[in-house]
Amino acid sequence: MNPNVDFYFDEAKKWQEEQEQLRNIALDCQLTEELKWDSPCYTYKGNNIVLIHAFKEYCAFLFFKGALLKDTANILTQQSENTQATRQIRFTNTEGITAIKVTLKAYIYEAIEIERAGLQVTFKKTTEFAVAEEFQKKLEELPDLKTAFEALTPGRQRGYLLYFSQPKQSKTREVRIEKAMPQILKGKGLKDI
Repeated sequence: MNPNVDFYFDEAKKWQEEQEQLRNIALDCQLTEELKWDSPCYTYKGNNIVLIHAFKEYCAFLFFKGALLKDTANILTQQSENTQATRQIRFTNTEGITAIKVTLKAYIYEAIEIERAGLQVTFKKTTEFAVAEEFQKKLEELPDLKTAFEALTPGRQRGYLLYFSQPKQSKTREVRIEKAMPQILKGKGLKDI
């Protein structure tokens, strides 16, 4: 146990018992406990294996390369259709964790083997993401915007493409694009300050 992470479990307002149980499982697998992204993260030789995080409706183990796990028990969840590498196992009570403790450890050991083997998740290329019609029109109308967008890192480009294509209504997409244009022209990502 890493004493620098204790506060996370001590101060948990919800899912405290469940998260402590997940902590013990991760530590039983000889992983190193660290604090990353304000959550307990368990690593193997510096590589992220699994993270514990809590949400309103559940707490979860998040496997960083979950897409590569075999998931023989069919318990992994893809957080959203755009999530490429990570997968979650969600819990709403301690009984659910206890019932699959052996399976959770097996998944952790498999994730460690994936790291040892140096396997990587193959990510979709930015060009494979849909471009909202409204954004495509702006790129065609404004060469400076197109140049600035193409100069962004692939991750920043994907962030914008996903953000612009989410709304169902064209008007909402247009508003998002207009608000984001100054950020793009400054060479910044959607969440950059």
